[in-house]
Amino acid sequence: MVSGTNEDARVDPATEVFVAHRKLLFTVVYEMLASAADAEDVLQETWLRWAGVDLDTVRDPRAYLVRIATRQALTRLRTLGRRKESYVGSWLPEPLLTAPDVAEDVELAESVSMAMLLVLETLKPMERAVFVLREVFDLGYDEIADAVGKTPAAVRQTAHRAREHVAARRPRDVVSPAESRAALDAFKRAAETGDLQPLLDILAPDVVLVGDGGGVKQAVPRPVVGADKVGRLLAAGLDRLGSQMSFEPVQVNGYPALIMRLDGELDSVVAVRIDDGLVTGLYAVRNPEKLSRMRHETTLSR
Repeated sequence: MVSGTNEDARVDPATEVFVAHRKLLFTVVYEMLASAADAEDVLQETWLRWAGVDLDTVRDPRAYLVRIATRQALTRLRTLGRRKESYVGSWLPEPLLTAPDVAEDVELAESVSMAMLLVLETLKPMERAVFVLREVFDLGYDEIADAVGKTPAAVRQTAHRAREHVAARRPRDVVSPAESRAALDAFKRAAETGDLQPLLDILAPDVVLVGDGGGVKQAVPRPVVGADKVGRLLAAGLDRLGSQMSFEPVQVNGYPALIMRLDGELDSVVAVRIDDGLVTGLYAVRNPEKLSRMRHETTLSR
């Protein structure tokens, strides 16, 4: 029941603090899980625990909330690892339709890009948590140690190991939105005109095409490697469906991407990874369960 009095309309302090930090918490958890649906579940669990806390004992609400969310996310991350073992076909992160201001924060945009999230997938759960909290959100080692239940010395070692692991696998340069947009424009023109050459010209020799249908929609069952194989596959697919498809340029996970519609219905999201000016990764998410965040913008925050 909603009362008309100002006193009854006031938000209680616990809710007010949680709402103030919610975007940050979602971003932290999403970077750890690469799943918006699971991130929302973790935030619900975080809220339930936060609601039972005596606020008079909390010196730093932001740090306290990050600690709760991180611990819940670590538990969920281990569960997701087991779930992915039985996933049908290739697995890709759940894409987010992001607000323009995400792209303006270059470090944040890179950290949530599809390419970076796939690199983070190669880390162990604890390494991933430490890397995200240290490298993306710039938390101190003591604060991270408190969040993950380790000593600061152990956190330093984990951070160093994770940093080296990521550095060896991340895109070699920070990619400008213009580069991503140009690659996707070539893809869009190839579909609309049937002329694949401009697209083939920017595919790296070892380009990888990954499709995620989740066993619900048809997708390549395993990654396709090599410019020739990827080119032939794209040519066949565009030849078969090109006339029924439309393409909408959007911002996904901080970078330009394409929404593909089949007969007007949302069918898939295509994102790219670029290294040294060439497309080294093409990622197509078709699993309907992963496309729910493509209808409304998600605001991320550091």
